[in-house]
Amino acid sequence: MSDQPLLLALDQGTSSSRAAVFNTEGKLIASESASLAISYPADGWVEQDPKSIWVSQKKAMEGLEKKLSPKQKSCVVSCGITNQRETTVLWRRSNGEPCGPALVWQDGRTKNLCESWKNEGLEKEWRHRTGLLLDPYFSASKVAWLLNNDSSASRARNDGDLCFGTIETWLLWNLTGGQRHCSDMSNASRTLLMDLERREWVEQFTDIINLPFSSLPELVPCRSELGTINKGIPFAGVPIQAMLGDQQAATLGQLNLTQGEVKCTYGTGAFLVVNTGNKIHRSNCGLLSTLGWTDEKGTPTYCLEGSLLNAGTVVQWLRDGLNIIERSEQINELAEKVEDSGGIMLVPAFTGWGTPHWDTLARGLLIGLNRDTRKEHIARAALEGIALSVATLVELAQEAMGKDLGELAVDGGAAASNPLLQAQANSTGLVVRRPTNLESTAKGVALLAGLQAGVINDLNSLVKDRHNNAQLFFPDMDNEARQQWRAKWDEAVKRSLQWHDS
Repeated sequence: MSDQPLLLALDQGTSSSRAAVFNTEGKLIASESASLAISYPADGWVEQDPKSIWVSQKKAMEGLEKKLSPKQKSCVVSCGITNQRETTVLWRRSNGEPCGPALVWQDGRTKNLCESWKNEGLEKEWRHRTGLLLDPYFSASKVAWLLNNDSSASRARNDGDLCFGTIETWLLWNLTGGQRHCSDMSNASRTLLMDLERREWVEQFTDIINLPFSSLPELVPCRSELGTINKGIPFAGVPIQAMLGDQQAATLGQLNLTQGEVKCTYGTGAFLVVNTGNKIHRSNCGLLSTLGWTDEKGTPTYCLEGSLLNAGTVVQWLRDGLNIIERSEQINELAEKVEDSGGIMLVPAFTGWGTPHWDTLARGLLIGLNRDTRKEHIARAALEGIALSVATLVELAQEAMGKDLGELAVDGGAAASNPLLQAQANSTGLVVRRPTNLESTAKGVALLAGLQAGVINDLNSLVKDRHNNAQLFFPDMDNEARQQWRAKWDEAVKRSLQWHDS
């Protein structure tokens, strides 16, 4: 192997942590992952142990380090961090001990608190300044809940010893031995606490949630000098030079650098992100305005996003809940054994709806069953349910942008499914592009770290290779059939939204 620089990406997700090394062209050299447990202590509640998140990430780093030769390891010149967003951690500054659980982005326990803020007339300004909705999905209400309900959190606040952070902040704190308490602007834009235009914390909003302004992390550009990995941790001494929320990182990893380009990531949830360039593009139909990434000076690229709370969780449910499959990839084998879903639909609202309904009380629905329904039909309906959910986001994004999106880049674990991507093409009418490497999230933050390290000059030079070895899925359904299918789907979704009213 040559002495070509290598880039380390730490990709902390909802169900696992990953560590990967890429070259400066974005080619994956090696990766390792470690699983991460999720707890559901009550209906709509989703928690993780902050210490387990860090242990899982460190374990992935240890596994990756063992895979690399000494020469490869010596070529690692920079590290980037990408992460599940909105998930909220509080801890003591003095000793790094967490205060309560990490409340995961899917957690819906703060619905009543968000409703009370809306009733107080707070949503209009909150939405204008942050680009987000008052919803349990985002970090602000999670912080308020922890401070109101966890005694260790309130004591740390009263002692002037409290730190708040989303997952990139928590990882950076641990990676640097507590030396750096920072949040990058892409992740901060998901907290309901950052002014999207000014790119600064809003003290008015921290006062509402009773969080001391001193507990906030330092707000930094997505490209930044963030310290080095501490002694005793794998890859010790490597500088940390980029942080990005996972969906923004995947957008960058897909090299969607031009306004109007779009990607969808199928992970635990599904996330559609459209590059809107250097201007904030606002939507009135449930899409979110968010910060994509910045250069080292903090100059932003903005995005428009649609967020679904459940995608990969559907496959996990078929595997672990119904035991229809033993391995996740078996869903494809089952789905391909039937020509269609046999008239059934599976609405994947297990923990509520994100875009466009923002209803934490909605629940999943399996409808259209008859005596001829087999597990193969359920498997196909599950994949189609994910695709149809995303198709709604695509339609809203096209309306908001005032133009057709043309091509949809896809990534994430479930994007390995051919039946899913064919259903995605059919339900949207778009060409779907799948790269050979589905780890676009890790790739994106690795490339950003490479820019900051000076070993990559320009990402635009990589765009020409986007279609190399990529697989394209073309719609094979006429528009009339698509509209009928979508109308039937809309009716099923409507029922999932009404279940708690009946």
